[in-house]
Formats: sequence, C-alpha cells, structure tokens
Amino acid sequence: SLAPFIPQISPYIDAEAKEAILYNADQLSDFLFNLLPIIRIMDVKILMPKSLNNILRPKATLQIKSNGTGDNSTTSFFSLENLLDFDWQIAIGDQHISLNEFRKLFRNAGKLVKIKDQYVYLSDKDIEQILNQIENAKDFSQARLMQIALSEEFYGQKVFLDDSLKRQIAEINDIQKVALPKHLKAKLRPYQETGYWWMYRNAKLGLGSIIADDMGLGKTLQVITLLLKMKQEGALAEKKPAIVVVPTSLLFNWENEITRFAPDLSRFIYHGPTRNIKDAQSDVLLTTYGILRSDVAELKKLKPSALIIDEAQNIKNSDTAQTKAVKTLKVPVRIAMSGTPVENRLSEFWSIMDFTNKGLLGTLKNFNEEFGKPIQINNDEAVAQQFRKITAPFMMRRLKTDKTIINDLPDKIERNEYCTLTITQAALYEKTLQVALNEIEKVKATDNQTQFKRSALVLRLLTSLKQICNHPAQYLKNGQADASSSGKTEMLLDLLDSINERQEKVLIFTQYAEMGELLKQMITERYGEEPLFYHGGCSVKERNEMVDKFQHHRNERILILTIKSAGTGLNLTAASHIIHYDLWWNPAVEAQATDRAYRIGQDKNVMVHRFITRSTFEERINEMIQNKKHLADMTVSSGETWIGQLSDQELKSIFTIRK
Repeated sequence: SLAPFIPQISPYIDAEAKEAILYNADQLSDFLFNLLPIIRIMDVKILMPKSLNNILRPKATLQIKSNGTGDNSTTSFFSLENLLDFDWQIAIGDQHISLNEFRKLFRNAGKLVKIKDQYVYLSDKDIEQILNQIENAKDFSQARLMQIALSEEFYGQKVFLDDSLKRQIAEINDIQKVALPKHLKAKLRPYQETGYWWMYRNAKLGLGSIIADDMGLGKTLQVITLLLKMKQEGALAEKKPAIVVVPTSLLFNWENEITRFAPDLSRFIYHGPTRNIKDAQSDVLLTTYGILRSDVAELKKLKPSALIIDEAQNIKNSDTAQTKAVKTLKVPVRIAMSGTPVENRLSEFWSIMDFTNKGLLGTLKNFNEEFGKPIQINNDEAVAQQFRKITAPFMMRRLKTDKTIINDLPDKIERNEYCTLTITQAALYEKTLQVALNEIEKVKATDNQTQFKRSALVLRLLTSLKQICNHPAQYLKNGQADASSSGKTEMLLDLLDSINERQEKVLIFTQYAEMGELLKQMITERYGEEPLFYHGGCSVKERNEMVDKFQHHRNERILILTIKSAGTGLNLTAASHIIHYDLWWNPAVEAQATDRAYRIGQDKNVMVHRFITRSTFEERINEMIQNKKHLADMTVSSGETWIGQLSDQELKSIFTIRK
C-alpha cells in the first residue's frame, strides 16, 4: 500500500531489505514534508531520530548588548541614552547564528540543513519573510530595546543578551538599600523604605517610576524622601526645581507634607491669578494639572530636574490636552503616583507608562494588539505574565490587603485634607466676619450676662463661617447645591471618585442636617445614585435599615451621617474610609464618630480624612488643638464653647483670612 507513495519500497522488499534506501537532501525534504504525513495517516509506525522529529524553521530575533556607557557614580543622575545596542540574529531553536552566517545558507534554500546538531528547513518563503522583516524594521528606540530585553522575547522568539546586559537587568530587578536623606522628619516603615530605594535606583538609571501603592500607604512621604535625597546629592537646584503636579484639592496637602517631613526643601505654589514664574525660586514647585496645561510653555523654561504627577489617572486619556501638556515637559526624573493605575482598560496604564518611560510599551495601537486585546478580551495569562515582566521594574504596587503590609500599618490612619475657598466663599466669608466682629467689639463683658451675650455672638460667628466654608448654600439657605461653589465640596467629590474606583465604602460625617441634604443632592447628581443619609429626623426603623444596607449590600457605598445622631452606638465596620466634612473641634466627639468604623470586628485599615479649609479659622483652630492638646490647660470638654472665651484680638487672629 506504500508503493504508490514510495516507489523504492518494492525493489527494497524484493532485495530482502539488504540495501538501505538513500535520500539526498532534496529527496529527504520531500519525504519529511510530503510523504511522512500520508504514512502517518495510514497508521504506519515511524521510528526517526529526535532531530528529524522536530524540524526547525529559522526566525528573526535580536542579540541585545550593552555598549558600556553610563556613569555609575552615586552622586549623579544619568539616562539610558545609548546604553543598549543590538544585532539581528537568526534563531534556530535555542541556538542562534548571525545574519551573515544565515546569508551563506541561502544556496541551500528549499533544503534540509543540519546546523549544530539540529535540522533546519530553509524554505524560500521563510527566507523572504525574515529578510523583509529585517529590511522593513525601523530603528529601535532605547525604551523599545529595554522592553524586548526585559521580556527576553521578540515576536515569540527568544532574545539573546550579552553577559553585561544580563548583569544590568539583574541590577534593575534588584533593589539595593540607600541611606535615608539627612534631616528627614519621619520614620519610614519598611515597605516605605523599599519604595524610596526603588525610586532612587530608577532615577539613577534614568528610568521613570509608577508608584501605585494603595490609598493610605504613604506614597507622598516616599516621594518627598526621594526629593530630599536628590537635593542633598545636588540633583535639585532652585533654578531647576522638581515640579509636582496635583489636583487642586491636594495642593496644600503637599505643601503641608513637605513642611512636616522635609522642611529643608524650599517650596513654591504656582497657582492663582497672580502667579509669576519668575517667583519660582525653590527646590519644589507645586502646581495643578489645569495650570500646567495653560502654562506649559512657561514651565518648560525652568528646565525642571524632576516631574512628579499625583493622582496620575488624570492623564489616563492619552488624547486630552492635559495629558499632552504633562508629556511635553522633558525631565530626567519622572514619577507617577496613583492608587488606581488601571481603572477601566489597559490603555490607561499605557498612557501613564508613556509618561514615565516613553516608548517602553510601544505605540498605543501596537500595545492594544500585543497586550490590550489578549489580556482584556482573551484573558491570556501568558501575555499577562509577559506584561508583568516588562512593567515590574517600573511599577511598584502594595495593597492594604497584603498581610505583610497590614501587619506593619496602624489600624487607623489619619490625615488632614486641605482645600481653599472659592471666590464666592471668600467674599461671603470676609463680609460676614467684618459685620460680626464689629458687633462683638461693642459688647463689653463686664458680668456673667454680658459675657454670655458675647460668647453667643462668637459662637454664632463660628457657625456662620463654618457653614460658608462648607458651602455658601448652607449659609445663604438658597438651595443652590452647586459643587463648584465650594472648595470643600469639590475636594469631597474628588476623594469619593477615588474611593468609588476601589469599590470601598465611606462614612461622611457633618454637624448639620442641612449640609447633609446638600451633599446628598450633589453626590446623587455626580454618580446617578442616591446615598444613604442617617440623621436625627429618621425613624428607628429607617436607621436600622440604613445600617443593614450599608453593612451588607455591596452597592451601598456612601453613608452620610450627622455627628449627633450617629456619633455613638453604631457598628459600621463595612467602611474603610471616614470623612469628617466639618470638624467639631472636640477631639473626643471626633474620635467617637471615627469609632463607628474603627472598632472590634473591623478587618480593614481605616483611613480618616479631616477636611480643613486653608487660610481660614478652621486651619488656625486645628493648629491650636493639635499643638496644645497634650497640655493640661488645653481642655475642650464640651463642644466649642471654649472659643467664646477668646479675646477680641485672638478672635481677629483666628478668623481673619490669611493672604
């Protein structure tokens, strides 16, 4: 039955198989590729050497090598410019030969060739494809070569690295300890030190960093530590500052964190209608995404030493003017900070990585083809693993759910969140203050009755200004629930965006039921879903139902509460965030409210956000309480009545807006 396919088989059998059937190279190729499949279909057992069972086909690949440039000095920063070089290679299984060696094999096209104990079939089609691929390939950027080297793969083929580059990649993946900068006013936790070491190493190599630690793990402190180190090593200069770009609501948070942890770093806030780039003589320039977008030409003139973007998801859409402006600035050190580097799709991560390490992930179109579609649509774990291998040196992410992190964190993390008054708020604040102070100064506290009257006027002023800081509509009673009218409301919604993206739950405490109603309206308008609102007007049944929904229904993520109705007695451990929208100025009452979530049964770290309006009485009173709460003579026993005892001069000092 084999005779029609193998003419030599009949004479071979007639000769009692005394002489072997011999094939030359062309005949062997025909046998292996054309006849062998037919024989196997006929269920004839074939015994062949392993080398013939696995015929290899040549594929184009690269040999990447280090050219040995770069300054390894510990006191200077350098880039990967010209660090990598490459040669085209032809992969044959695990072996590789040079392009010149491959060209010498062209005369064997269409034949089976033995190379280094392996059989290779050189078809005309394979040769043409390889040569076309090499001819049409554009020069590889340094970033693209780094991606290929890190994955050790080029279109499915193994890439070959020289020994020097292997050592360098090992160094990129090996985080070495670095001494902390002098005069740092903080004790870093072990994982924070690791983040600092990692960013320092990347900065030294000219590589960008995405620090993607979960909310509350101290990304800001880690970056400030690096900036202080850079200053002490001469990498920052007043005429070439580090630029930190943040949402408006975080502008003063950053200033306070720098002041607190690294007072040796001079800082300048480049914001507001009177901003002047000539005034920006500082180590760190703080600005916002909106200002950078409009003033990018001015900021370029500074030739900044570093560019840090906080809440980096603000550049997740690569086509927006804001994203393009951020990427226009060319700096040696680039750091993106985000607890959610991928919110909806991998293209968002591409945009952030395109800022920190331009070109590393190729063009957006190629990225979507190579990674986006296979991972998002096909759930291709092999591609995902390759993606992680490429990005791992440039992104660090630690989660609160990681036991090694949780065991090292406090159970409760408190932070002050600073906002500023809008123009409307500032005008209303100053007018109300002036009228009230004039009235208070007319009252001379000569006895208990006049003292009581004066204290009542002071507390009424306190209430009025607190309502204005909350939202003008609360004070004016006009029902205009416009979020943009209040700096505090804008900051709240920005924070809720981040919390919602993580699908976490939050408690929002306010002193005022009317403010709770305004927040309820604005949150509903923002997200299209009405939040729960727990207040004194709710029945017992309604309160119990709200607590049950918040605790057990995953879609009920926001609970607004008035502090008097919900300050004690509730168990709300589903929350991992607590927002004190307006402070009570009584640490005990504030702690009781916080303990609704931070109590026995809580299995998550709790982030406590204390909202404070910058340059107003809220900031000054908070400073007084924080500075003096450890003193025996600074007791705030009940509510805010102690403020009523302050002198006229003290009142002016506390309530007047600081310019």
